[in-house]
Amino acid sequence: MTSAVVAMGYQDNWRDILMSPFMRNALIGGTIIALAAGLIGYFIVIRRNAFAAHALAHIGLPGATGAVLLGLPPVLGLGVFCLGGALFIGALGSRADDRDVVTGTTLAFATGLGLFFNSQATKSSNTMTNVLFGNLLAISRDQLTAFAVLLLMLGLCIGACYRPLLFSSVNAPVAQAKGVPVRALSMLFMVLLAVAVTMAVQVVGTLLLFALIVTPAATAIALTPRPVLAMVISAVISVFSVWAGLLAAAIVNLPPSFLIVTLACGVWLVVWIAGRLPSGLGPPSRVTA
Repeated sequence: MTSAVVAMGYQDNWRDILMSPFMRNALIGGTIIALAAGLIGYFIVIRRNAFAAHALAHIGLPGATGAVLLGLPPVLGLGVFCLGGALFIGALGSRADDRDVVTGTTLAFATGLGLFFNSQATKSSNTMTNVLFGNLLAISRDQLTAFAVLLLMLGLCIGACYRPLLFSSVNAPVAQAKGVPVRALSMLFMVLLAVAVTMAVQVVGTLLLFALIVTPAATAIALTPRPVLAMVISAVISVFSVWAGLLAAAIVNLPPSFLIVTLACGVWLVVWIAGRLPSGLGPPSRVTA
């Protein structure tokens, strides 16, 4: 019992830990992923795709396990399965009425596949733990380059289709009547979501992903009806959670993913309570461009 308490206690050398190469990689990688989460999170919330975001993380789990069986990098399998699941959900679940059913069915099949892959693997326990709970401290320099490229791609795609994507997200039937390619935008968004999920899983894992990719965006939307400002606030909350979580992890020797999620949820709870006070913030009345 004593050793367990000491293991999660104050670390005198936390400054040295913060200056170490692995912590520097974690800070840079976490910041890139937090910015990606801020960009995509706003659209996840207004499109009511929170379940799809959560499901894609779990759909990627059998991909990571299958990659281990084939001797490939787990993140490659994770990305392939996330992308495949996103395309399938985007193609068959473009209508809101069908989306949850398609997402749930795809998730159920992927979960079964993951159990099968796991039963065949003998060295996948580490991979499973990392995918489920994240391992931000293990990010390499090569991954940082890949994350930066993916963030740039994500930003360019959202910037290029911002107006029609926002229109179709707020009112899909009217957008379709106006000639907006709603189905194509839905599939594109799901692909971008798969990219963001693949990145975010490496920070907080599949089980905690919701708190990084959805919770900051929900907090931002509670503060402002302006989409661009909401995305900026969401990114700021995500970056703050990552930085403060890593700092706290270095000081008290606790898992960074737990601390990052706790901070993000804590900010949301403060805003939620403030919005329900008599003189509180109150919810934004409508989305404005």
